[in-house]
Amino acid sequence: MHNTQASLTANLRAMPRGAWILFFGTFLNKFGTFVLPFLAIYVTRLGYTTAQAGIPIAAYGVGTLAASLLGGQLADRFGRRKTIILSMFSAAGAMLLLSQARTLPELVVLSGLAGLTGELYRPASSALLADLVPAGQRVTAFAAYRVALNAGFAFGPATAGLLAQTSFAWLFVGNAITSVLFGLVAWFGLPAGLRNERAAGSLLENLQVLRNNRKFVQLLVACLVVGLVFVQVFSSMSLVITSAGFSPAVYGFVISLNGALVVLFELPIASISGRYAARRVMAIGFLLIGLGFASNVLPRTIPLLVFTTVLFTLGEMISMPVSGAYVADLAPEHQRGLYMGLYGLTWSLAFVCGPGLGLWLFSANPVMLWCLCGLLGILAAAIISMGTDRAAEIPKVAKAVT
Repeated sequence: MHNTQASLTANLRAMPRGAWILFFGTFLNKFGTFVLPFLAIYVTRLGYTTAQAGIPIAAYGVGTLAASLLGGQLADRFGRRKTIILSMFSAAGAMLLLSQARTLPELVVLSGLAGLTGELYRPASSALLADLVPAGQRVTAFAAYRVALNAGFAFGPATAGLLAQTSFAWLFVGNAITSVLFGLVAWFGLPAGLRNERAAGSLLENLQVLRNNRKFVQLLVACLVVGLVFVQVFSSMSLVITSAGFSPAVYGFVISLNGALVVLFELPIASISGRYAARRVMAIGFLLIGLGFASNVLPRTIPLLVFTTVLFTLGEMISMPVSGAYVADLAPEHQRGLYMGLYGLTWSLAFVCGPGLGLWLFSANPVMLWCLCGLLGILAAAIISMGTDRAAEIPKVAKAVT
């Protein structure tokens, strides 16, 4: 335990200044994610039905899908820092425009624009982190990045709830202000990242990576499969809890427990998981996620709900930092943005498709849903376990960082 703590401390101390600035900016941005959690409530208060309120939220999701591809391309072609700055300042403008929307077409278009601009920075941030941190420290770096994200989400919605009691307009203003602040942090504090010696090609040319890199394709398929399972925590998991007679507050406890566990334990776990073969570690994590959701077939009691949450969160903490670092190691220097964008796109697809599919299966047969989650976890583990890691297939770490 002492050696693990010493290794974690050493890795954190070795992080470059730019990485810490990126973590701070990411926390600031995610803390300011005020609008999205309350968007459905806001739209219904404008007089639209619940079904109509789902359309702008879906548009936001479509925007995030486009951002994964476009953000990665911009990060490689124009630079990491410039893409982050563009994302944050344009996101602030999109949020202020969305606050003035009243008709449903306006709400849909501007929600999509908010999703696009607000998520453009994600591939660039991941690519910049890979530029700044050498391969041996990337698992810890991506764990710290995820801790910043989760900490921001943990505190942001509570603050947004207080603002909403005063006026929903403050949600849009607060969201815009934190975006501008992250943009300023990026402008004045972040390094530019890797200097590409090879010009980035067109998006279609770059997408040939899907044909040429079998290991990366394996990872994308495995993440999509396990992602369809993991997103059930945001949809059908709430129904299994309330249908067992518990209040929505218990579901809120589950979400909070997941976030608290990530903030408290992901970094120590990453300092251990980073020592082992990446694909085997990811397979274990994916398997635990599947088994965690499969345990919903058990009688729902508070202790068993805690067990379920701990199990799938443990799988998340084991697999997610390693998978992010693995993508960074696989990516050629001049295509890190593209690789990170495609990786993010996979998870975005799971978030767009998974909740609806899960709710449909839950309404038909809840036991079938949870058994399928277990099988999908096993399938994801099997996919990522095909073949073995070979050092020759991992590109050398970039040195040209400014």
